[in-house]
Amino acid sequence: MSENSDEKTRDVMAPGGESPGAPETGADLVHPYLGMMGAGPGAEEGTQALAGEPLPDGAAVAEPAAVEAALRSVYDPEIPVNIYDLGLIYRCDVNDEGDADIDMTLTAPACPVAGEMPQQVADAVAGVEGIGVVTVTLTWSPPWRPDMMSEDAKLALDLF
Repeated sequence: MSENSDEKTRDVMAPGGESPGAPETGADLVHPYLGMMGAGPGAEEGTQALAGEPLPDGAAVAEPAAVEAALRSVYDPEIPVNIYDLGLIYRCDVNDEGDADIDMTLTAPACPVAGEMPQQVADAVAGVEGIGVVTVTLTWSPPWRPDMMSEDAKLALDLF
C-alpha cells in the first residue's frame, strides 16, 4: 500500500491456509452466507447516510406513525414491497430533539442500490415534519432473511 493511499486493507488467508502475497481489500472478501462484502459503493458495514437539520428549540417532534409512513414510502427496486415490510429496518429511534437514528440492512450486500438506499431512507425520514437530523447506518448483522418480512409483504409476494 502506498503512503498516499487511504484504502483500507487487511491480511486474509487464501484458500488452503496460505497467506497471499499482498493484502486484499474489503471488497475482495467473500462471506460464506452473504457473498461479496463491500460489493459496490457504500455497501460496507457501518456506512452512514445523513439528512435533515436540527429542529428549532421547542419544536414538536414527529409521531412514530409519521416516521413509519416515511419508511414505508421507500421501496426495494427489485422487490415490489417497501423496505419496512421487508424487514430491512432493524432499529429506528427518535430522540427528544427530533433526531432519528436508524439501523438498516439490505436483502444482500451485492444489492445494486447498496450505496443509494441508506440515503433514500435518510431523505424520506428527514422530510417528515418534526424530524431533525437523520442518521442511517447500514449493517449486515444479523443478515436479512425472508422470515423477517411482515405478513403483508409475504402476502404481496405469495410466500404462503
